[in-house]
Amino acid sequence: MTAGSNDWIEIAALDAVPQRGARLIKTAHGCVAVFRTGEDEVFALDNACPHKNGPLAEGIVHGKAVTCPLHNWVISLETGEVQGTDTGQVMTYPAKVVEGRITLDVAFLKRRAVA
Repeated sequence: MTAGSNDWIEIAALDAVPQRGARLIKTAHGCVAVFRTGEDEVFALDNACPHKNGPLAEGIVHGKAVTCPLHNWVISLETGEVQGTDTGQVMTYPAKVVEGRITLDVAFLKRRAVA
């Protein structure tokens, strides 16, 4: 499905992702962890923590960050960068809400699928 243009695909209703929560979304171009803040902002990241590949979609969302459920690494939802004394980064994908639906930039997903 498309949303607005050929570059964005609908992946879920905003309400399908709880506030301060996440869902692992399967797309034709692979799985993406989609996060929703308490202010209804949405972010999309690879699901694997750079430390030990912990499932970020199962982590705790706080502010604009997620804490990995395995070893408590904190990752920025905006940049994908690990915060604090640890280092690393997770790939992020442009996401937005259009008419109550979460959409992702399909060009970024395709680039990841090729990589």
